[in-house]
Amino acid sequence: MSMFCFQCQETARNQGCTVRGVCGKLPETATLQDALIHTVRGIAFWGAEATKQQINVSKEGLFAMQSLFATITNANFDNARFVTLIGEALKQRDELRAKVEANAKVAGALPDCAVWQGTTEADYAAKGAEVGVLSNQNEDTRSLEQLITLGLKGLSAYADHAAMLGYEDDGIYASFMEAMADTTRGLSVDQLVARTLQTGHDIVKVMALLDKANTETYGHPEITQVNIGVRGNPGILISGHDLHDMQELLDQTEGTGVDVYTHSEMLPANYYPAFKKYKHFVGNYGSSWWKQNEDFTTFNGPILMTTNCIIPLKDAYKDRIFTTGMAGWPGVPHIAERPKGGKKDFSAIIALAKKCPPPTEIETGTIVGGFAHNQVLALADKVVDAVKSGAIKRFVVMAGCDGRHKTRSYFTDVAEALPKDTVILTAGCAKYRYNKLNLGDIGGIPRVLDAGQCNDSYSLAVIALKLKEVFGLEDVNQLPLSFDIAWYEQKAVAVLLALLALGFKGMRLGPTLPAFLSPNVAKVLVENFHIKPTGDVEADVAAMMAGN
Repeated sequence: MSMFCFQCQETARNQGCTVRGVCGKLPETATLQDALIHTVRGIAFWGAEATKQQINVSKEGLFAMQSLFATITNANFDNARFVTLIGEALKQRDELRAKVEANAKVAGALPDCAVWQGTTEADYAAKGAEVGVLSNQNEDTRSLEQLITLGLKGLSAYADHAAMLGYEDDGIYASFMEAMADTTRGLSVDQLVARTLQTGHDIVKVMALLDKANTETYGHPEITQVNIGVRGNPGILISGHDLHDMQELLDQTEGTGVDVYTHSEMLPANYYPAFKKYKHFVGNYGSSWWKQNEDFTTFNGPILMTTNCIIPLKDAYKDRIFTTGMAGWPGVPHIAERPKGGKKDFSAIIALAKKCPPPTEIETGTIVGGFAHNQVLALADKVVDAVKSGAIKRFVVMAGCDGRHKTRSYFTDVAEALPKDTVILTAGCAKYRYNKLNLGDIGGIPRVLDAGQCNDSYSLAVIALKLKEVFGLEDVNQLPLSFDIAWYEQKAVAVLLALLALGFKGMRLGPTLPAFLSPNVAKVLVENFHIKPTGDVEADVAAMMAGN
């Protein structure tokens, strides 16, 4: 095989991509990503040792997290960027090693990732082919090491977004270093299970930090009717998750005659009070990430990808798409990082927008969102009364990811089949499977409550834990609450580990169980946390309504 990758839900045959990624990733890119992950483990090994010596590792921690972020599904396909990242990773690793060894020698044999060297793309690709996923021959420890690593990829994405707003935590960097280092130490299955659960707790901390960063910077999300139509001005379409990029784009387009629209996971930017002051912020255009070929074509203007998900480009828009942050595509103009104390320069994308026709209208109307924890808890009395009166019989969390897989129609069918006395709690792009359906309300409470981006699954957990307290329950699993989660990539894996760490059990996961779970590891999750695959719509709805 020329590569091996099984980190996303659409991986070939639900086993692994071995020739070319279903996402469009080439074998050369896959091996460079494997080499980068290997080198990040080297940074983590020395970072963990440095932390023991009370050496601050925040600079290296952020870089290591950003490097992992670049390897998330559909984030970066640019080999040149990976070559640069690997070179910098080797430099930072060796600088950390020098600091550690200046104080004390590390006992025992060093893992290969702590010592290997390379200087060229060929060196890096060769190392990547050597140290990829299958280099660990033990199916169960490999499965757990991958579960930890993929969870840390999601954690890294969220930590990067928080750091861009100036919110960092040295303890999180230290925990990240220790977790990644543990994947180099040949730990037993029991030790790796413990590390997996600890990683879930670390993810909760990062999600709480990002929630704090977003809400203290932009205000708490508010219930908002989001326009899905268009106006007659040229526009810029911004996709991804980075709200700091959103803010700077709005600032720089103000007064230029160029409108701004969100796409896919940037939709929840519409819910934040700070963004509502911009008169040229029109609303949301299009649908989920996997429909971007259609949406980007009809939008007519330039597109800014701030994070994943980017898919292979079409000629119809390839000359008007830009990337920034950890996103990248070969040959696509990349907006450089902001200088210290400065801002990113979006002048090139604004200049192009002025030359483009306005977006083609593809739909009209509004969709409602903004039901993060602060907003829902403000309505707590109304929600509690509806539960006590029997008007609301059950809450169903249908958060997570969307994707191209035809079986994802399951989530639309479940939303339509749920009784009218149920409320759907959602976050992430999974909502595009049902957020434009007319599902009605319960006493003025919409039956679909959208908390925001995938990281806002934290809001759903906060809401559930608060309801547990209000109803005087001993266990959150006693709530009239079911989980029917759609997953696609590594941020969904992070959310899953966070929910497990918070004690939630009985989650359904689909449309397939992850390929990186070995039968024995899957058995552990089933026995300890009652995780189950999604199945027949009618049977699943009946089971959820019965509390199963």
